[in-house]
Amino acid sequence: MRMRTLLVVLVCVLIGIFLAVNWTVFSAPAKISLVFTDLEIPYGLVMLAILILVAMTFGSYAIVSWSAILLEFRRQAKELNAQRTLADEAEASRFTELRTVVHGEFERLADRIAQMHDAFRAEIHENTNSLAASVGELDDRIQKLHGGGA
Repeated sequence: MRMRTLLVVLVCVLIGIFLAVNWTVFSAPAKISLVFTDLEIPYGLVMLAILILVAMTFGSYAIVSWSAILLEFRRQAKELNAQRTLADEAEASRFTELRTVVHGEFERLADRIAQMHDAFRAEIHENTNSLAASVGELDDRIQKLHGGGA
């Protein structure tokens, strides 16, 4: 048990013991004035009834307070879950958007690499033709030199 609960139970037990020991005093009749009339009833029982009424009033106030707090807590928990769900959905959409952007960038990069590859092929082809022409020209010169000197 929690300390508060234990304390309340201890106080109730002590009040019960006090009542049991002094029951004759509590049940002794006394004259009580109710402003308009006088009654002869046990004064101790009237005070005990007032004590029980006050305790029940404070108990019901505590129960109402706790139920209001619990209802507010439940409302906030629902709102927090709704916000968490909204944040998760926003994060998922950001990931989807990021995936789309990255995919687009990769496609542009692949296109650019393909263009550069084609450009390099064309340049290599031109260099090959140029080199072949140079080799052919050198071959002709060598043929002229060998043919003219023979």
